Amino acid sequence: MIQLNAEHISLSWGEKVLFDDVSLALDERDKVGLVGVNGTGKSTFLRILAGMQEPDAGTVTRANGVRIGYLPQAPDFSADVTVLQQVFRGASEEFARERAYEAKTLLTQMGVTDFDRPVRLLSGGQKKRVAIASALLLPSEILILDEPTNHIDNETAAWLEQQLKAYRGAMVLITHDRYFLNRVTNCICELDHARLYRYDENYEGFVARKAEREASALASERKRQSLLRRELEWMRRGARARGTKSRSRIERFEELSSRKGIVENSALELKSVSTRLGKKTIEVSGLTKSWDGTTYLRDFSLTVARDDRIGIVGKNGTGKSTFLRLLTGRAQPDSGRIVFGETVRIGYFAQDCGHMDDNQTVISFIRDIAETVRTPDGPRSAAQMLETFLFSGEAQWTRIGSLSGGEKRRLYLLSVIMDAPNILLLDEPTNDLDIETLTILESYLETFDGAVIAVSHDRYFLDKIAGRIFEFRPDGQAREYLGNYADYLEKREAERAPAAKKAEPAPKPRKKSDDKLRMSYKDQYELAHIEEEIEGMERQLAGLRAEQQANVSDFAALQQLAEQIEALSAKLEERTERWMELQELAEQIERQKG
Repeated sequence: MIQLNAEHISLSWGEKVLFDDVSLALDERDKVGLVGVNGTGKSTFLRILAGMQEPDAGTVTRANGVRIGYLPQAPDFSADVTVLQQVFRGASEEFARERAYEAKTLLTQMGVTDFDRPVRLLSGGQKKRVAIASALLLPSEILILDEPTNHIDNETAAWLEQQLKAYRGAMVLITHDRYFLNRVTNCICELDHARLYRYDENYEGFVARKAEREASALASERKRQSLLRRELEWMRRGARARGTKSRSRIERFEELSSRKGIVENSALELKSVSTRLGKKTIEVSGLTKSWDGTTYLRDFSLTVARDDRIGIVGKNGTGKSTFLRLLTGRAQPDSGRIVFGETVRIGYFAQDCGHMDDNQTVISFIRDIAETVRTPDGPRSAAQMLETFLFSGEAQWTRIGSLSGGEKRRLYLLSVIMDAPNILLLDEPTNDLDIETLTILESYLETFDGAVIAVSHDRYFLDKIAGRIFEFRPDGQAREYLGNYADYLEKREAERAPAAKKAEPAPKPRKKSDDKLRMSYKDQYELAHIEEEIEGMERQLAGLRAEQQANVSDFAALQQLAEQIEALSAKLEERTERWMELQELAEQIERQKG
């Protein structure tokens, strides 16, 4: 049954046509992945489907009673409400009361445990998780999700993947996570030059079908060009005897001439731009970093080889971004040393795109870094490099504030490369980049003449580029695994399997039917004191957040406070889950007595 039908949708921004008479029918079983280059209007199309924006032409109709759950790329958190109130915004009070326990469980699973905290004080990643919880909890027959995997760690992405696979309604989503896209969707729609192409396949099938479509289109265009050349020769020969020429052949020439040819995609092509790197690169020895009693890195050592490809993974709040900031000098270790080779030139691709002035034009931003840069193909000007990065002559004079999130990331990536680094530090480089740009970035990193250290939650990206993986753990330890992300998962599971088998308790004698539940003295003591422990953690979090509010202009301090808050929140989550277990056991014992 068709749940939603978008027909003949057209929309333009100024002279740029985003959609030209596109249509999409959404069946109740459809799980659609929307793909396309940054700037083609993917997020805008989702807003139109969700009823949040009107097109210039066309209609969107829903079946009777169909409700839509919508997760925007940048959710609105302007209301002065708590985390739990934000989850249930727009829902009835009765519904909020009935589903409060489920909401708290869902938020806890995603690492958000302070349900009464004002939502405006949350970090960007925490806000995204609250928005995801709201989209999953509120009743809907259609889910529309814009970049749900941004700002969440690998384990949370895998958890969300399972949630969406189990969702019974229709779905349309945008994500750069190709494994996620492949496992969750059964249909891919591609926005390309204002047209919408539908493939009833997952991502793997889409890649194959798209290659076939483009090959067929190129073959048809070659045939058209050949016919056009022949007809042109005929028309030219006919100048001496125009009256004897067949009117039908003249009409065919005019028809072939007026037919639109294939619009070739501009291909973002990255070529290795770097300075020479000597034998000595980066040597890290005994690195330790703590804040407020929490150790994020403990006695960590690493020697970076000239051609290293290192992936860093781990839960949020385990010090991954902190480590990159230590390497750049933006943070200082408590102990240990970082020694750099004389020829080392670091390029740092931060999560927040650095400090880009929204009022500055694209071309002036790049010229501030370098007027020209040497490439394998010779010197290239700032304007030529921007053309390579899909910023046309007119787009180069656009204000940065007018760019989409993905276009800003692409521009920021160019700014890093323009500085000709020989060691790249990438902090979540896949956020907001389209899949085509990611594919080319991965190819660039394969040929990059230097070392790469990447913090990423994108499993596909790490499988493509990493030669070894470091897992940062909550206790401050880091464990190395040789290979890519898939190898890391396999080895980690192999480590856990024997430990689980060894820890498996010996079979206990079967309880008699009259055996009763009992709570050990240790459990009773823990239950009596755990609430006080949780309250202490909550007070500590409140203090950190107050400090966060007082340091709004100090970027470095805000970064440190955010990481401390995430680590303490993880501890609070673990203790809250334990309190819930003990409380449930105590309630069962009370019911048993009754």
